[in-house]
This record gives sequence, structure tokens and C-alpha cells, in this order.
Amino acid sequence: MADALVSAVLQQLTAVVYRDIEKEVTLVVDVRKEAQKLKTTLQTLQAVLMDAEKRQVKEAAVKLWLEKLKATSYDMDDLIDDWNTFVLKFQVPNNKVCFCMPSPCFFFRKIVLHHDFAVNIRDLNKRFQAIAIEKDMFSFELNRGSGEPERPVTTSFIDVSEIYGRDQEKNAIIRTLLFENSQQQGLPIISVVGMGGIGKTTLAQLAYNDQEVKAFFEKRIWVCVSDPFDEIRVAKAILEALTGEAPSVAELESLLQKIHLSIERKKFLLVLDDVWTEDPTKWESLKHSLKCVTPGSKVLITTRKENVAKIMESTMLFPLGQLYEEECWSLFSQVALFGRPGGDRKGLEEIGKKIAKKCKGLPLAAKVLGGLLRFKKSKEQWQSVLDSELWELEEVEKGLFPPLLLSYYDLPSTLRQCFAYCALFIKDSVIEKDKLIKLWMAQGFFRGMLHKEMELIGEECFDDLAMRSFFQDFQKDENNNSVMKCKMHDIVHDFAQFLTKNECLMLAMEVVKEPSRIDSYNGNLRHLVMVLEKESPFPSYIYNVERLRSLLIKSYNKNSSISRALPKLFDQLKCLRSLDLSWGSIKELPKEIVKLINLRYLKLSNNHDLLESPETLCDLYNLQTLDLTRCRRLQKLPSGIGKLLNLRHLDNWETFGLRSMPKGMRRLTCLRSLKEVVVSDGCNGNKTFTLGDLANLSYLRGDLKIQGLGNAGDVTEGRKAKLHNKKDLFGLTLNFDSSTARMCLEDMILEALQPPGNVERLEIRCFNGPILFPSWLNSSALAQLRHLTLGNCRNWTLLPPLGELPSLESLQISNMNGVKKVGEEFLGLRKEEGQTSTPSSSSPMIAFPNLKSLRFSNMVKWKHWINCEIPSTGVAEMDNAIMPQLQSLDLQSCGKLKALPHYLLGLTSLKELSVDWCPVLAEYCQKEWPNISRIPNIRLDGVYVQRSSH
Repeated sequence: MADALVSAVLQQLTAVVYRDIEKEVTLVVDVRKEAQKLKTTLQTLQAVLMDAEKRQVKEAAVKLWLEKLKATSYDMDDLIDDWNTFVLKFQVPNNKVCFCMPSPCFFFRKIVLHHDFAVNIRDLNKRFQAIAIEKDMFSFELNRGSGEPERPVTTSFIDVSEIYGRDQEKNAIIRTLLFENSQQQGLPIISVVGMGGIGKTTLAQLAYNDQEVKAFFEKRIWVCVSDPFDEIRVAKAILEALTGEAPSVAELESLLQKIHLSIERKKFLLVLDDVWTEDPTKWESLKHSLKCVTPGSKVLITTRKENVAKIMESTMLFPLGQLYEEECWSLFSQVALFGRPGGDRKGLEEIGKKIAKKCKGLPLAAKVLGGLLRFKKSKEQWQSVLDSELWELEEVEKGLFPPLLLSYYDLPSTLRQCFAYCALFIKDSVIEKDKLIKLWMAQGFFRGMLHKEMELIGEECFDDLAMRSFFQDFQKDENNNSVMKCKMHDIVHDFAQFLTKNECLMLAMEVVKEPSRIDSYNGNLRHLVMVLEKESPFPSYIYNVERLRSLLIKSYNKNSSISRALPKLFDQLKCLRSLDLSWGSIKELPKEIVKLINLRYLKLSNNHDLLESPETLCDLYNLQTLDLTRCRRLQKLPSGIGKLLNLRHLDNWETFGLRSMPKGMRRLTCLRSLKEVVVSDGCNGNKTFTLGDLANLSYLRGDLKIQGLGNAGDVTEGRKAKLHNKKDLFGLTLNFDSSTARMCLEDMILEALQPPGNVERLEIRCFNGPILFPSWLNSSALAQLRHLTLGNCRNWTLLPPLGELPSLESLQISNMNGVKKVGEEFLGLRKEEGQTSTPSSSSPMIAFPNLKSLRFSNMVKWKHWINCEIPSTGVAEMDNAIMPQLQSLDLQSCGKLKALPHYLLGLTSLKELSVDWCPVLAEYCQKEWPNISRIPNIRLDGVYVQRSSH
């Protein structure tokens, strides 16, 4: 982490020294000279950090030196941030300190600031120089890692009697190895992927030594690859295994030629254990030399990195999970209780099972902890291990963490920071990817990476850590299969705590009254998570931790002490970058928040009684994320919000009290996400945000809900919004209101609000205009649309021609009070009276070709769902030409609907039919049971009906 931190400070410092700023804030000469000296010192330190970070595991003195370097680097980072914030004020329009003709007092203030900056940078330079002198005591090597944990050399030998579990995985891999296909194209490559210590090598050894496997392959070869991937060494090892002699040649070409001749027309198994390299060129030459083998040959690799498996073009991937609890206990007890008399075993088993649970199914952890307890005889000694944090045990640090350190040191410096920061999450908690990325951004981990947006860099960092097995238990978005949430294995979390044990702390509710843990950090504490129950008082000693950069308060059951503590908290913790006050029962945010000048992430979600935010919030010029989700009584945003030029995310989902937004919102041109927009009419357009002001927010992405479109003024506002240009919007909700004053304009406004062509989710609600469907509601304009919701469009008597939409997967239609029948117009087959849009000239022969889910609800006048036939096209008629992929049909509160169309009853794809509060239709289903009963799951009025019931 020190390497990443020093690199970030160097980038910041370089920007300060060379940036061309307005004349009023350029650096004075003495500051520039001091900064140049400091830059040279930091470059000298950076040159030895790789060696220092790897030696800190075994050398306590090196660890203390690194902690001193990190503490000073943090202070330097704070100082530069203060300077950058001062500069940023001059870029804010209408800021009081920005004058065309600065006053004399302003020049005096500027000189004082320069003087303070010069003094502070000079003091920090002295501290860095002292640290640079100390480094000579350790004889560090330049840009090398001599202290890296030793990489174990594996072999194929194994004692099967010592292995517990993995039978299911072993059998699956053996079946794959023994599978023979005479039509085999290429060489099958099987990859076993998992975190360090999970048992990848053991599983490969079990498969390699299986008797059927031995009999199946003419040649079996085991090579421990490790890192770096030395092509010549690997080729020599393969050739020696094939010939039984150490090769005399040293050229890669000659080695590969001999390998090629030795395996030609032979069925062989090659195991490449512990592969790390992500450079495909290291593998390509060897792979090509192996292509002459007979069908049935296989390559089995083990790796910690999913990306390695992809680069090596694996044909099958086995992600290796943790052991079952009973398997982990068997492995642990075999080691910990070895040789103990039966009486001793019985007294320790209860505690031992609890300790084994702490291993969370990681075989290496079970072995290390078992080995630690093997020589501890008393129950008290075992209880002490159970009560300790794993990362605090020296034996675990030496036995369990070195394999994880190999994965850690393989990370680039930025990824090391990102991973270590995850120690801040409570163990076994669900981690929201979006929140994690925003917290990384707030800590400045992506500064200096100007080639991409921070959010995209964060996505890549998360994906990289996931592919390297640092995350697990992924929860994915059902719409696009992207990861939304994850967890960390408890041992991986312990490892992150080990890396940050002097910087990160989690205070649980039962220990918040104990300041001793805080005091033990000696001023190095930078990140704190605090859990408060309802009656827990806010611990006053937190005010003294002035260098905190993250404070995440987990409040439960409406703890009122938080609100009372905020003024003093804001006054003292001026280094904060991230602050989470969600669920804090906050009714009023103190104006003292202005003192948190470095704040970049502010989470206020679920403060249901918060009515408004102070205007001083708008002076937090560095703020990137403001989360107001479910602040349901929030009535207004501060009028000066336009000063937050760096704001990238305004999360205001379910802020029902907002009836308008400040005009200054149009200046937030950095916004990437804005959950809801409340538009006002043009009458008060000089003070409130209008629909046309959306044009300025050109970088919006994700989902956007536009509220109050019934107040949008006129059609020109809709055209100004230029929604179709916002290419990164994938979800859009257009919500009109219930008023009828401007209903004659709503159809034109809706027409003007054409979504971007790649939108995937669309909702239109409370539309009061006439039955005049927008021209863009067709297959060419919405070719990517997958999910559509139409609700409360009161004056529509017909449904739009939605059957044309080629990608539509789910459709929900509700509260269409004017619709009495659904027929061919719905399928997009022909033009109906009163319908101005026409199906495209290239209408698909299949209506709703990809629709999987269809739901109608609260259709109070709907009586007829008319049978339709696809018009003849001169091509052979096709079966299931309407909704051929429909799986779920849900009908609720359609009280007058009489029957279902025949084309639905004939669908073989339909798996679920739900009919609730539809009395006439329910009676129809009873009569048509022979035709309906073939559907696997049928629910009538909340009760699932068995096929044999009739």
C-alpha cells in the first residue's frame, strides 16, 4: 500500500508544481522549489518500496519504517488536497472569492495561504528526508522484491488418506479427463480456479494419481510452473518427464521440437500447476508444439486467476469452492487432535468445532490452525485462539498469509489499495459493487488515470479482483447479468485486516465505550466503521481521531445520539473523504458540514425525517457522491447546488417530498448518475430546473426517472432535453402527472422525448394525452428494448403495436381504463382506426419474437382478447408465430376479461399462468381445463392448481 500511496502523492505534487493556473493562484517561487525537492525525495523512496513492502512480513523494523512513511504520505496528501480545494474555488461561478479585480485584502489572504503552504511543505519535506536517511539502515534493493514469500514447489505425490472432502469435484474432473471424442478439435484445456489455499493443487494431485487416469494416458507429466513463467524451464521439465533424461539443449526451439517428436501419436496428460502469467505469448509456442497428440489428450492447469484460464483458452473451467463444514472439521481435527488420548479429545472437540468454523471451508486455514493447536494442551489455550482475531495470531501470519501475500504482491499498486480498503467492510457482509467503487474514488485511488473515467476504472479494478478470487458469492443483475453485490471469504477479509491493522478499525456496539483500541493506533487510524445500536451513546473519543479519512457509521433502530454529535464531528474530522450517516435519524444536517472541505462521498440515505440540506453543503467543492436515497420527507435541495462542479452521482431515489429542483442543477455537467429528475414548467424557469435543462447533463448513464412531465411547459422543453443523445442511458421512466390542464400537449411532449436507441428498460406512466402513439415506439427506434412498462395511460383505447419490438422480453401493462379489447393492433400486424403510427414496412413474421413474461393488471374495462392469425407472407407458415418464447402470463384484476386467445393456449413454451381477481376468466379456465392443464404451473386466485384436480 505504501507504494500506491507514495505514487499518488507524487502525481498530486507534480500537478501542483507544473499546473498552469490563473495568475491569482500560481505558486510562489519558494513553494515551487520546496515541492521540487520533495518530489526528488519521494522518487528516491519509491525506488525501494517494492522490496520494503515484501520484507515487512518478516522484519518488524521495516514494518515500522513503512508505517512512518505512510503516515507522512497521508499528511502530504491532505496538504495537497487543501491547496487543490483552494484552487477549485476559483473555478466555481459566482463564488465570492473570485473577482475580476481582486481587493487588497484578497491579495493579503492569498499571500498568507502561500506562506502557510510553504511552511507546511517545508516541514513535510524534512520528515520525508529523515525517512529517506533511515532507509539506508535496511540495505533495500532497488525495484526488486527479495523478501517475497517463498513460492512452494509442488509435486504430483499425495497421501490420499490425509485428504478430506472434494469427492464431488474430484469425480467431475476425472470424468472430464477420461472423456474421449474422436472428433476432438484442438487440445482440451481444463482449468481449476480458486483462491490461494483452497486446495487446487490437492485436487489436481488426486486426479493425476487416480488409477483410471493412470491407465487411460500413455504419458503423464506434472510441472510446477509458478511465477515467472519461464518457457525454457517448463519445456525442459516436460521433456525430462517424457524421456527420463535431463535435456542437454538450452534453446526453446530445440526443446519444443524434441517434445513434439516425443508425444507424437501418444495420448498424454499435462498438468501445469500454479500458473500466474497473463501473457499469452508465454504459452503459445508450447501449445503449438502439443497439437500433434492423439484424441483424448488433455492439459490440466491450476491458477488463482480466472483471466489466466481465459488467456490459455480453457475449454472447461472448474471454480473451486470451500469445503463443507464437516469436511473442514475432519481435516482440522486430524491435525489438531493427532495422537491425543480419547479423554483429551472429548474435552477439546466442542471448542475445536467452533475454531474450525472460523476456517470457513479453507483447507489451508484448517491445516494451519490445526498445526497451531496440536501442541496446545489446555482448554484455556484453545479458548484463547477461538477468542482471537485470526489476523492477530503470529502463527497464522506466518503459515496462512504467505500464500495470500503472493496473490497480493501480484496486484498492481492501485489494486493493492483497492483490496486493502475492503477491510473496512464488516466480515461476511454483502458488499455493493457500486458503493465500493464510489468509496475507492473518494479515497483518490484513481487519480492520475486520465485516459478513462473513474467509474470505468473502478469497474475494471473490481472485475480484476473478482477474477483473482478475492471476492465470491456474487449476486447478479437479472437484466444484464452484471455483478451487483458480492462477499469476501472470511480468511481473505482477515488478510485485508492484517494488511491494514494500523489504519482500519471496526468498532462493534459492545466495544464503542472502550477508547483503548483507538489509542493503540497512535494517530495512524485512517478508516473507521462504527456500529451503534439504538441506546448506544456516540463515543466522544472519536472526535480526537482527527486524521480519519473514512467514517462509516452503521446505525440501527434510530440511534438519536448521531444527530447530536454531528456539529462537533464536522468541526474536528476535517480530513474525511468518505462519510456514511445512513439510517442516522437525522432531521437537520448542521451547517458545520462546510468544514469537511475534502469530503467526496456523503451518504445520507434512509434518514426519513430529513427535510432539507444546508446551503453550506454546496461549498464542498470536492464532493463526488451525494446519496439521498429514501430521504422521503426531503422537500428541497440547496439552491446553490450548482457549485458542486465535481458531483458525479446524485442518488435521490424515493425522495417523494421533492416537488422541484434548483436551477443550478443544470451546471452539474459532471453528473454520471441522477436517479430522479423533478421538472417544473417554464413559468418559474429562472429558479427551478426545467425539462430543457436536461440537455446540459450529457453524461448521464444507467437509469433515469423523469417526474412531473405534466408540468413540462410546452413541446420545446421536450425537444431541448435531447434525450436521444444520452447514449449511456439504459433505463428511462417518463412519468406524467394526474392533472388534465395540459393533456392536449402531452402527446407532443411524449413525441419529443425520444429515448436513446440503445435503451433497454422503458416505463411510461400517468400519460393523459390522446391515443396518439409516439412515432419512436417501433422496432427501428427501440431495437434494444428488453423491458417495457405502460401504466395509467387513461385515454388510450387501443394498445400500441408492441409486437414489432424485436428484443422485448418482459411487458407489463396496467390501469389502462379505456381499453376494452386487445387485437391485431397489439401484435403490430395492421393499422387501426385512430392509430397514426404504422408498422414498419419490414414487419416481422413473428409477433413478440423474444417475449418471455407478459403481465396485465387492473384493466377494468377489458373484455375481449381477440384471436389473431399472422397474415400469409408467401413463405411456409410457421408454428408459434405469436409470442413463441412466452414463459409466464400473469393476469390480475381484469374483472371483465372473458377468454384467452387460442394462440396462447397452444404455446409449448408457456410454463406459468397466474389468474387473480379475474372472476369471469377464472370460470373460463375451469371450462377450458383440458386445453389449459398442460401448463406446468397454474395459479387461480392465489392457489396453485394441480393437474389432477380436474
